[in-house]
Amino acid sequence: MPLALHALTAGAFGIGVTEFVIMGLLIDVSKDLGVSISAAGLLISGYALGVVVGAPILGMLTGKWSRKTLLMSLMVVFTVGNLACALAPDYWTLMAARVLTAFAHASFFGVGSVVATSLVAPNKKASAIAIMFTGLTVANILGVPFGTWLGQAYGWRSTFFAVTLIGLVALAVIALFVPKDKTTDNQAANSQGALAVLGRRSVLLGLLITVLSWVGVFAGFTYIAPILTQITGFSEAAVSPILLVFGGGLVIGNLAGGWLADRHLVPTIVASLIALSVVLLALTAA
Repeated sequence: MPLALHALTAGAFGIGVTEFVIMGLLIDVSKDLGVSISAAGLLISGYALGVVVGAPILGMLTGKWSRKTLLMSLMVVFTVGNLACALAPDYWTLMAARVLTAFAHASFFGVGSVVATSLVAPNKKASAIAIMFTGLTVANILGVPFGTWLGQAYGWRSTFFAVTLIGLVALAVIALFVPKDKTTDNQAANSQGALAVLGRRSVLLGLLITVLSWVGVFAGFTYIAPILTQITGFSEAAVSPILLVFGGGLVIGNLAGGWLADRHLVPTIVASLIALSVVLLALTAA
């Protein structure tokens, strides 16, 4: 696979870490900024809102940009946003920095997927996308647990400084290895027309299933650190290894779910949702 593809993987890794790592540092952030754990949890909601709002806005504003220029610009936004998070003097500044960082999230994966498929032969497009998204998977397995450990050991700001460094590295490798591309005349139209698919019933149904199935997971995962330490009785040092287990579960579930869905799509979705409901109910009672 070309080096440019691994450059995209590096960017995906950094974005994955900055999205999820604050979940393991919620207690540290709340103590340092003098806010409640619930208020600190809204920093995750603010990031999610930035992803939802930022993707279509950036899609319309940057439709005529070349893909390499857009990828580099998104990594600049990502890097500056994480540096602002590390230097934030108060809660609301940190919230604004999180929302700014989130603007780069959805757009990067959308544009990156297109670039990834353009780098390989037609029969390797799926593999190219999978390799790019490996960065997101590795972020959950290694990046988030390590970032949580780093923040607990040296302060939560050190984690965002580390992610800023990752952003600089990703920006450099994208600049060096992703080939230049020419802007097509219909690229802007495609970006604006992407919003039109939201009017399709099948797309709305898919979005609704995703939202309703994952809202419970993120409601629990957002507050995983206080749940483990204040309710279950684990030490703060145990949070990182448990996050490592969670990341491993994501990988196994993703691979198994993909294999089963290729063979029995609807039964796999239904069975997954039932299993997820049982697990969340057990978590409530545990």
